[in-house]
Amino acid sequence: MSEKQADPEQTRKNLAIVEAALYAAGRPLELRTLCSILDIHSKKAVQSLARALLQEYANRELALEILELPDGRFVMQLKPEFTDHIKRLAMSPLLTPGPLKTLSYIAFKQPVAQIHVANVRGPQAYDHVKILHQMGLIETEKLGRTKIIRTTDVFADLFGLSHDLRQMKRQLQLRRETSLPEVTEVP
Repeated sequence: MSEKQADPEQTRKNLAIVEAALYAAGRPLELRTLCSILDIHSKKAVQSLARALLQEYANRELALEILELPDGRFVMQLKPEFTDHIKRLAMSPLLTPGPLKTLSYIAFKQPVAQIHVANVRGPQAYDHVKILHQMGLIETEKLGRTKIIRTTDVFADLFGLSHDLRQMKRQLQLRRETSLPEVTEVP
C-alpha cells in the first residue's frame, strides 16, 4: 500500500479526491483514471477507497449515489427516484435536434462512412459530425477521401449503453421500439 493511504487523515483526503473526481467527471470513471488522480499505483487500494465511498453514500440516504458498474468503473449519479422532481431544473439538452438525429443515425449504422451520413442527413451533417467529435461522442478514422465514424465510450456512458457494439445496437433498437407510439389500423 502506498504511503498516501497509510494514515486516517490521508485516507479521508483520498476519499474526498475520489468524490470530487466522480462529481466533476459526470460520467463513469475507470480505476486507472482514479489511480492516476490519486497517484496510487494499486488498483486494489483505489477500488477499496471507491467502495468505501460508495458505502458512505449508501448509508447517508440522500439524493446522490455512487455505483460500481459491472465493468469495474465507478459513477456518481442522482438516484432514479429523484429525477422526476428535478427535471425542470436540469440544464438545456446537450444537443439540438439536428446533431442528435445525426448521432442517432451514426449509432444505428456504425461504423459508417461520413459521406453516407451526409447523403442521409444532408450537408449540415458535416457540421454535426464536427460538434459530436468535439464533444467526444464520436470518433473518426480517415479512409481514403472520407472518414469512418463510430460512437465512443463517452457516448455509451452518457446514454447508459453497452460498450459492445452488437449489444449497443440491440439496446438502441429496443429503445426505439419502446419509444415509438403504437400505430393502430383504421378499419
